[in-house]
Order: sequence, then C-alpha cells, then structure tokens
Amino acid sequence: MKLLPLFLAASLLVSCNSEKKKDQSNLDSEEIIISDSSSQEKVSESFKRGEEVYSNFCVTCHLPSGKGIPGNFPPLAGSDWLTDKRKESLKAVKYGLSGPIVVNGENYNNVMTPQGLSDQEVADVMNYISNSWGNSHETEVTEAEVKVLTK
Repeated sequence: MKLLPLFLAASLLVSCNSEKKKDQSNLDSEEIIISDSSSQEKVSESFKRGEEVYSNFCVTCHLPSGKGIPGNFPPLAGSDWLTDKRKESLKAVKYGLSGPIVVNGENYNNVMTPQGLSDQEVADVMNYISNSWGNSHETEVTEAEVKVLTK
C-alpha cells in the first residue's frame, strides 16, 4: 500500500518529462529552413545561440516579442531598418547606437549602449532577430562579416 503513492508520483514525473520532450521536438521543427542540410545545421546552431544572446542582452528593451517600446526602443519585429540597413544594424549591435533613426515610419532618438558582445555573438543574435517575429533574411550573418566592421 505504501508503494502506491510512490508509483503514482513516478508515473506523473515520467508523463511530464515525456510532454516536455514533445514540446522540445516541436521547437526543433520550427527552426530556419535553408536549402542544403549543412547550411541549415550551421544557421540553426547560430540561431539557437543568438536566441540565448537575445535573452541575456536585448530582451529588456526590445521585449520577448521583438516589438520594442514605442517612442523609446524600436521594434525588431517587422523592422524596415533591420531589413534595409544590414550594415548599420550590425554596427548598432557591435558598437551601440545613439542619435535619431526612423523605424517603420516612427522616430527614435535614444541610446543603445555597446553590450560587449564577441563578433560571433553579434552574428548569432543578428541571425536570430533577422529570422524571428516574421522577419526573414536569406543571407546568414557570419563572424567574418562582423569582424571587418569599423565604427
């Protein structure tokens, strides 16, 4: 009789863990789709690393949704600035940004301080934000592309 509660608790834990694995496998299937498998694997790894960088450095101002804070921090989701100004976007992530910019027709004039990211982290977070929230960039950002940027 004393084993019954223990058995029920163990069954519940196994069931919860199984659901967690199902949820995780669904996340894996939502990764970026690229034509050849080696490129897909490489971008997927960069995307995953970029998601972590975003969570650690960017989410406070640009929010989990990428929508930013109107009037203060521009959106990354559906951002024309991000799409049309790749080099400027990379420089902003690498070196910070201050002064006026226009994103999706809205004026922003705030300061984004440099986050101290490595060139690989800059590439990874750019691959993440460039392919999240409805954004889609076919050309992957590479560490080499970030490394040659100057202020």
